[in-house]
Amino acid sequence: QVMLPPKKKTEFASTASKAKSPDIVDTAISAGQFKTLATALKAAGLVETLKGDGPFTVFAPTDDAFAKLPRGTVEELLRPENQNKLINILKYHVIAGKVPSKSIEPGKINTAASQTVKLKLRDDSIMVNKSTVIKPDVNAANGVIHIIDTVLIPKDRSKKAKKK
Repeated sequence: QVMLPPKKKTEFASTASKAKSPDIVDTAISAGQFKTLATALKAAGLVETLKGDGPFTVFAPTDDAFAKLPRGTVEELLRPENQNKLINILKYHVIAGKVPSKSIEPGKINTAASQTVKLKLRDDSIMVNKSTVIKPDVNAANGVIHIIDTVLIPKDRSKKAKKK
């Protein structure tokens, strides 16, 4: 059994103390449901980027979201020869700037992958392409995380030819 230190009381950005709160990567890792995402970020060499000043908005797919991909997809993407494809997919989950859920407007928004995602507001939830935000506004020192239930896959702009 792991003993965790007592939780600090929730602080809002405007009243946050000088103590440095965790960045997006550390926040995701400590949540425990982003092991696949953390592994992918390491494999893609994007950990340092997302530990940078930002601010960033990250639509973070859970381990369950990655598990919904066709079998073998994650393993395939983690191979060194597929690093560029992995980087592109991960950047497709990142938006420059801190966009809290209350500021999200329906429409298309550019991602760090230079492609757009489509944001929709449906009932009380936010849709990103075909993914649903299951937990918005997980604040980090350098941005905000919106937890999503489906991995966002950018449209493959390259020709569909796999074999050369």
